[in-house]
Amino acid sequence: MATATSTPTSRTDIVTALTDLLFTPGLELAEAVDRHFAPDYRQRTDGRWDDRGEFMAHMAHLRTVVSRGSVRVLDELAQGDRYADRHVIDVLKTDGSTVRTEVYLFAEFAPDGRFRRIEETTLMLEGADADRNLGSAR
Repeated sequence: MATATSTPTSRTDIVTALTDLLFTPGLELAEAVDRHFAPDYRQRTDGRWDDRGEFMAHMAHLRTVVSRGSVRVLDELAQGDRYADRHVIDVLKTDGSTVRTEVYLFAEFAPDGRFRRIEETTLMLEGADADRNLGSAR
């Protein structure tokens, strides 16, 4: 069994997690969250902390406004149970508008390779002012 400081043989990554959460029609939200996020998962986005239930509510909302999109990792580092990346997420919303956001992310993996904690800051590169809170909207 892996310890908190060892590297599991299989662990999630941000592209796979976001693809399952937002861009895979037919995949149940609970299954997507269970694949990539530990039961004690917590997330801080732009200063606001959410527990796993609040995170799921956020993802459920995004699924109603996001039609499709993609994630491109610009920088990625992992050491032991720590992970950091800088990625850009491009979203086509159901209303036809687009949003491009750059995300600076620091995370901790649980021993089983799922995310236990993510802290991130978002920078909207393209989109309407109303979309500035898309990273934490419910």
